[in-house]
Amino acid sequence: MPRGSLGLSVRNMVETLVISVPTVFDGARGRLTRQTCDDRLESWSRKIVEHLEMTIDVEGRENLTRDKTYVVMSNHQSHYDVPVLFHVLGPPHGASLRMIAKIELFKFPFFGRAMLEAGFIAIDRGSRQSAIESLKHAKEQIHSGINVWIAPEGTRSKTGALLPFKKGGFHLALDVGEPILPVTITGTADALPRGSSVSYRGARVRVVIHAPLDVAPYEKNAKGIAALSDDVRAVIASAL
Repeated sequence: MPRGSLGLSVRNMVETLVISVPTVFDGARGRLTRQTCDDRLESWSRKIVEHLEMTIDVEGRENLTRDKTYVVMSNHQSHYDVPVLFHVLGPPHGASLRMIAKIELFKFPFFGRAMLEAGFIAIDRGSRQSAIESLKHAKEQIHSGINVWIAPEGTRSKTGALLPFKKGGFHLALDVGEPILPVTITGTADALPRGSSVSYRGARVRVVIHAPLDVAPYEKNAKGIAALSDDVRAVIASAL
């Protein structure tokens, strides 16, 4: 593996701050639009990928239709999953994309506020009522034509093997009735391993966009949610 660089991590943090500060101010003045957020996220994700000198191999792009709305579900291996998937799945390739993320991320100055202003969804898994409200917000985003991305593992895998799936995203998918778009991502941990603050250049990343999964055949009960979770997990695991 190439030598790691803390400076590269700092550079990418600066790129994040560069889009966060104006997003906070535009939001405070009531001037923030979805298009502005999409443009900033597209520029940010592209620059992060360029700084990292990543090679990204994308399979199944034909499964992503720009004028359709999905609940996107992927495995989670690195913080760099975020810019990679925005780079691959967001405009101009697909519809607007926003993420459901743990509430702790929203506590960072500027960055957290910018996420809220841009339409990202905070979820507090320690509070059932808060989680319900978060999924309600996600439902509103989907109905407005925004793809919502959630990593059902809930945290990054240490080994690359899939962790147990949490059920919230599957409740959401059944509630909105929109298809789930399963995505498998590998190689991002080579750019930033879990538990490290050091970034590495030159990672080769593979993103597999699987065929959308229609949720209509699944019942809205515990059995149906378990079956849907198992089926999505099997699809994601098939490309690991």
